Amino acid sequence: MKDTLGIIYAAEDDTQIRELTKKRSIAALPFGGRYRLVDFTLSNMVNSGIKNIGIITQNNYASLVDHIGTGKEWDLNRKREGLNILSPFAIHDSTGWYKGSIDALHSAMGFIKKGNEKYVLISGTHMLCNMNFNEYQNFHIEKGADITVIYKEDNIRKDKLKKYTLLQTDEDGRVRDIEVYPAIPKSNKISMKMYLLEKELLEYLIEEASARGYEDFVKDIIIKKIDKLKIYGYPYEGYLARIDSITTYYRFNMELLKKEVREELFYREGLIYTRIKDEVPAKYSDDAVVKNCLVADGCIIEGEIENCILFRGVRISKGAKIKNSIIFQECEIEENAVLDHVILDKKVIVKRGRTLIGTENYPVAITKGEVI
Repeated sequence: MKDTLGIIYAAEDDTQIRELTKKRSIAALPFGGRYRLVDFTLSNMVNSGIKNIGIITQNNYASLVDHIGTGKEWDLNRKREGLNILSPFAIHDSTGWYKGSIDALHSAMGFIKKGNEKYVLISGTHMLCNMNFNEYQNFHIEKGADITVIYKEDNIRKDKLKKYTLLQTDEDGRVRDIEVYPAIPKSNKISMKMYLLEKELLEYLIEEASARGYEDFVKDIIIKKIDKLKIYGYPYEGYLARIDSITTYYRFNMELLKKEVREELFYREGLIYTRIKDEVPAKYSDDAVVKNCLVADGCIIEGEIENCILFRGVRISKGAKIKNSIIFQECEIEENAVLDHVILDKKVIVKRGRTLIGTENYPVAITKGEVI
């Protein structure tokens, strides 16, 4: 896919996960002990041969820029092409806040037009998978499609399908209808919000939509032109983690404790890269008890942890008991504290003897820097 330009839309709606995104974009949300959500989309594009990638940001993107840096870990620190951060202040008349996805793409049009690639791949960051996009592009070309949308067929309950964009396709894979957050879902084909089309077509569609005051790429372009353009759906059959709420964030992190999930998500089609921050190995005291956990570098474990994910530099003091929890970087759990089904953001301190208990469907989430 060297002839494809990558656009990562990192200005996604994060209202359902605000406890963890008050000071960061959802793309920069930590995941799995050492990764960020954006790592998966970036790695998938790079593993597919895409070498020119722009990331559209909106607000709270300082941590995202700090994490990505020059793009060295993804081999994107180049004099030509490589990685580009497209901030909302990149054009002189920007207010710093996009009206919608069409406005965001229109603001990035200078970068898009400058590229010499034939195709454009647009993707968000909150749907995590390990996918090689070459098969996707081959499907797009074979069908003679104008736009191809990747979807995941899922047999979840209908009431849960209401919060997704759903596709209806015919036997050939052509999209015949699209529902956005439907009250009565008629399909279980969930759009992964990944779109492939020719760059010239994208330029035309965005300029036309912007001139008419349209705002949403799906509602105002794809749905309105569903009968005029050849829009196809490409089925993805691998593992997919949809991070769109505190509950799903907790659940998909916990699934990483299963070996088969880790192998498919991190090794199935290629490696998932991230920024490396070397620290000393984790230290376990003689009294430490650790069962089925992912523990990052720099942690000090003196208490008991079970079914937990610990990011870098976490300190678990003697007598503390932690179960079924996600502990972000540099948190400190003091003596005899008890945590179960808890998510602690960075640098949270849980004082001696405190107890926090949540449930699988309603985990307790503590914002960055709090003292409990």
